[in-house]
Amino acid sequence: MTDRKKVHVAMFSGGAASAYVAYQMVQTYGKENCILFFTNTLWEDEDNYRFMEEVAEYIGIEITERIDGRTPEEVFYDYRFLGNSRLAKCSEELKVRQTVMFIEELRDEQNLEPILYFGIGPHEKHRADNLREFYQHVPLEPVETRFPMIETFIADIDVKAIIQNEWGIRLPRMYELGFAHANCGGRCVRGGFQHYAQLYKIWPERYKEQEEMEERFRSYFQKNVSILKKDGKPFTLKEYRELMECEGIEKFLKKEDDTVPCVCSYS
Repeated sequence: MTDRKKVHVAMFSGGAASAYVAYQMVQTYGKENCILFFTNTLWEDEDNYRFMEEVAEYIGIEITERIDGRTPEEVFYDYRFLGNSRLAKCSEELKVRQTVMFIEELRDEQNLEPILYFGIGPHEKHRADNLREFYQHVPLEPVETRFPMIETFIADIDVKAIIQNEWGIRLPRMYELGFAHANCGGRCVRGGFQHYAQLYKIWPERYKEQEEMEERFRSYFQKNVSILKKDGKPFTLKEYRELMECEGIEKFLKKEDDTVPCVCSYS
């Protein structure tokens, strides 16, 4: 039985649900017993930072940030593996590893026992189960995880409306622009065809950055790999862009993705 003092840690992604969970956590346990924790991939959209700072100010606690120092692209080169919808070493290294290190830092250096709070809703219960299992077994000791959007709050609570109308804080612009999540400024390798069609429509220059990153990796390692897959085979962003330009982007904006945000996204 540990004698460490409990500390409540909101896993803050820069999304609406994790912001609401953080607010409720602080209201319940007090600012002195809470941490607002953010792991930075260095690919975040600049408006996410604006939103996070405004939320932190509203809640009344500063953001505790951890940065690996590498971008997702640098992680891909280190592992000689290009992230895709099935496996994203970038989230493992830049998000999860930093979180596990922070947990042990709290325990060893401050004698605190963290309880992690995630902004994952009922529609993503499988992700909650995966995270709960992960934090039971990967850190040196099990870590308690809580999912208030599933376990505590009513299922249909409109956190976006609460943040905008009651808190007076404008949501991250990526929501307004039609993205399902705000991971990595739209360059999330876990995004599927619809996601990348949306990126090409809204920010063609960012799509081009991702396309060029993919082409650099393919050329450097002489590997026929890609972020997207079509019929079980590599399908490059260059090929996809040319297809959208040929057939029109609108049909691809309606193609639902079967992929889900990676652990980077706490909603």
